Amino acid sequence: MAQDEFNELAETFDFLDDWEDRYRHVIELGREMPEMEEALKVPANKVNGCASQVWLYPNIENGLFDFYGESDAMIVRGLIAVLHTLYAGRPLAEVPGLDAQAALKRLGLDEHLSSQRSNGLRAMVERIRLVATEAQGI
Repeated sequence: MAQDEFNELAETFDFLDDWEDRYRHVIELGREMPEMEEALKVPANKVNGCASQVWLYPNIENGLFDFYGESDAMIVRGLIAVLHTLYAGRPLAEVPGLDAQAALKRLGLDEHLSSQRSNGLRAMVERIRLVATEAQGI
């Protein structure tokens, strides 16, 4: 399921002609995400290494990985939504080994994000990997 959603997102990005359209699409994805409960916006869920404020909270059920995410910046909220399409619904054991960099390269994000945003995106991916690894007791 998760792979299908990400492939669909990649196809949408292929269809969009320029980065401005893709940028707007990322922001729209962020707008469509459900709000994260205020009670989850605590220091333990905050992602360090992001210029914006970012919170990620795992939701692991029946061996499948999912998470809630939030940011105070719309483009970052959209990047969280992109990561959600990549990771949500995957078996927990797959999450730490998933090559997020290669997947995100399919979208062309590596070429168009500022170094600050790229660093924040890497920090979010690392947090997701860490949480999944810890949840497995590894």
